[in-house]
Amino acid sequence: MTVAFRPTPSVVRRDSGLYGYERALARRGLGPVAGVDEAGRGACAGPLVVAAVVLARRIEGLNDSKALAASRRESLYEQITATARAFSVVVIPPREIDTRGLHRSNIEGMRRAVARLSCDLGYVLTDGFPVPGLPVPSLGVWKGDQVAACVAAASIVAKVTRDRMMTALHERHPVYGFAVHKGYGTVGHRRALETYGPCPDHRFSFATVARSGPGEVMGENEVGAGVA
Repeated sequence: MTVAFRPTPSVVRRDSGLYGYERALARRGLGPVAGVDEAGRGACAGPLVVAAVVLARRIEGLNDSKALAASRRESLYEQITATARAFSVVVIPPREIDTRGLHRSNIEGMRRAVARLSCDLGYVLTDGFPVPGLPVPSLGVWKGDQVAACVAAASIVAKVTRDRMMTALHERHPVYGFAVHKGYGTVGHRRALETYGPCPDHRFSFATVARSGPGEVMGENEVGAGVA
């Protein structure tokens, strides 16, 4: 069993910047450091996407993916994937989320993302909560995508990957507007669910979808036929 090492407050100061965790861990001989984050946790349609990133160099402009414009996320995604020492992406489909539960799926996705990295690790930083069962020491960092560069990079890779997938799903099921809201429970999305019922890419264990009623589930051809 790995033993988690938690940097002391004196090691990572509040003003140490986005790369403070990586520098502090490297000083303790605990590099390389992987950051792990997810996208789509709160959506009621589409997959949960988990990314793990080990940065090889400093990338200017990293931030929580949700705080960035879509065009900026795309640009940073290209920089991250082109220069990272290693990165991996795990896609967890709605059916697995319904079967395993959201949190268990998220934890398992983070483990799988770390396991798929192509380099040896010294430490893992995860966004928000600890993840047991990782192969090296790790730390769950509150708002990690805002305070740790590798976690911010993982948040960008996860979100851009998922946004692209949701845009592709929009082509299959245009009546829901997935390209606009990316599967989250907006007013427009809820109205579409009330009108058309859920499609196979919805998460049926979520209350917003369950309220639509299982008898209203439409096949792909039926959904497509709903557009004039």
